[in-house]
Amino acid sequence: MKMKFTKIYVNNQDKALTFYTEVLGFLKKADFLVGSFRWLTVVSPEEPDGTELLLEPNDNPASKISQSALFQQGIPATAFAVSDIQHEYERLKQLGVVWTQEPIQMGSVIIAIFDDTCGNFIQLVQV
Repeated sequence: MKMKFTKIYVNNQDKALTFYTEVLGFLKKADFLVGSFRWLTVVSPEEPDGTELLLEPNDNPASKISQSALFQQGIPATAFAVSDIQHEYERLKQLGVVWTQEPIQMGSVIIAIFDDTCGNFIQLVQV
């Protein structure tokens, strides 16, 4: 068994695709209809055949409540690993990304948190 997909709920798939590709630098992997829904995934350019992040449309009442509650409490929906968090922080800041937590040492890791513009906070982690 292996992990091939993980998902994040987004309130607008087109806006999410733009943010995740043009700002974060991920690559679009899949984009097709599954019934009346769009299956839209992105991957890391460092691992184009690695785990795909599904940008899941947030049209289920339960997922909307969960996403909203996490956002209101400032809890990240997911985390991405980076090798140089200070570099990514500065790069993304220059692109207008809004940060709720600048890079901070937390034990053996450094973390930072930003708003993905689609209803989520995302955590960057440097181990």
